[in-house]
Amino acid sequence: MLRTLSIQNYAIIHELEIDFSSRLNIITGETGAGKSIIIGALGLILGERADSGVLVSKEKKCIVEGVFAAGGKKDIRQFLQQNEFDVQDEVVVRREIAVNGKSRAFINDTPVTLAQLNELSSLLVDLHQQFDTLEIGESDFQREVLDALAGNNEALQSYQAVYHQWQDAKKQWEVLKEQQLQFNKEADYQQFQYNELEEASFKENELEEIDADLKMLSHAEGIKTMLDKVNAELQEGESPMVPQLKSLLHQLQSFEAYHPGLSALGKRLQSVQIELQDIADELELINNQVNYDPARIEQLNDRLSLGYRLQKKHGASNTAGLLEIMKQLGEKLQAVLHIDEEIQQKEKETGRLFEEAGKLAKKITAARTKEIKPLEEKVNKLLVQVGMPNARLKVDLRAAELREWGADTIEFLFDANKSGQFHPLRKVASGGELSRLMLCIKSLVAQSIDLPTMIFDEIDTGISGEAAKQVGIIMKGLAGKRQVICITHQPQIAGKADAHYFVYKEKVRDTIKTNIRQLKPDERITAIAQMLSGEKPTAAALENAREMLDA
Repeated sequence: MLRTLSIQNYAIIHELEIDFSSRLNIITGETGAGKSIIIGALGLILGERADSGVLVSKEKKCIVEGVFAAGGKKDIRQFLQQNEFDVQDEVVVRREIAVNGKSRAFINDTPVTLAQLNELSSLLVDLHQQFDTLEIGESDFQREVLDALAGNNEALQSYQAVYHQWQDAKKQWEVLKEQQLQFNKEADYQQFQYNELEEASFKENELEEIDADLKMLSHAEGIKTMLDKVNAELQEGESPMVPQLKSLLHQLQSFEAYHPGLSALGKRLQSVQIELQDIADELELINNQVNYDPARIEQLNDRLSLGYRLQKKHGASNTAGLLEIMKQLGEKLQAVLHIDEEIQQKEKETGRLFEEAGKLAKKITAARTKEIKPLEEKVNKLLVQVGMPNARLKVDLRAAELREWGADTIEFLFDANKSGQFHPLRKVASGGELSRLMLCIKSLVAQSIDLPTMIFDEIDTGISGEAAKQVGIIMKGLAGKRQVICITHQPQIAGKADAHYFVYKEKVRDTIKTNIRQLKPDERITAIAQMLSGEKPTAAALENAREMLDA
């Protein structure tokens, strides 16, 4: 419920604040006084586009703020929680337009995007303007009306859960079948690639080790020459190091008893002699292992060439890459063996979910079908009340393939003149007819679901007398359980108000300003009488106004 609307520096409104009642709020005033401007300002906090051209004063920003009571609204509380806003019984929505045209929006003083504002506004307000009637011709709206009357909410939730599972299973099944086709195309080549790698039978790091071995073998003669030279210097030359160190050690040891420091030096020299002897032995061992072997070199080169060729073919950079590719090829070949079984399982699952979704869809269709005749009868009866005695609504429900909202196509058909020729609403109904038809339908839907605050902006254009009276009665009924705000020129509708607001222009310091005030009972009589007979109402008009208020 909209408790308070505050507007500053918008169009011809300098500043005003309106406190609304929880029932039927009627706004009247002379043409051009600014009634629809108030609705335009309200549209800003409902997410409509902002324009700096609406600023009265170009030196300060425009601010529009609405305070909504949202205590018991589960969907509003859920929205606030999901978007991490403060959850309160009141929701404060504010829109600001700066002098440079940039706008900002806030929910409970937290900055928000327009998308968030639009989402919340749809939960707070149902704004129905004079020419905003295209929605009634849309299939989604027509289906929602039928489902609301049929109480299909829980059934649709159950159906949609199964429907989405079916869609997912169907996609997975189709992917598997595509994979099978691809596998079948590639299987022979993949098998050839796998066999080629398997036959090569590379071991981990083999190519890297072959490369190192080849480098060693190709330099074998130089390595042996170097080893012979080093070994000779250590133990076989004219004055080899190892025997010399051994001789020096013996000389040092013979004098150890005569100086305390010689023993430690002797041990160090002995360690050096032992280390050099160990080095010489290892050099000799390596020398014996290193041999130039042309046959071995050729064998390793062939192996390395095979490896490089396969690396280039598969885009691998080392032995590990080739082994990983071989593993992947093996897995793909295994998948080919198992995919038939997976396809059969997924096909069964898809069929089961399709059958389950079909059964749930039939129940939804049955509930919709049951509501068609009562809806037609009630709407057609209301159309007579609102001045359209020859108009008829007909609901066409036809079977269709399973889709997100069931297995039906729903079309509202309309005959304005009892011609017996029914056509889709969007093609034949005029704006005024659509407006009154929308009111009739929403009045019925409102009995089944908890609609938000409903705002009607001059949808009573083109009617008067008894038809206007009946529109007022319908709005009064709507306001029994929810807040309704209506801008009207019809005295018959204004007479049904729980709270009557009058919009007027006043001159303040050579400036024309729009203002609004709630009328007292006596003022209401005068205002309605003026709507009936002009600025100076007659006694008969005043009496007629009293009767309208008492009716």
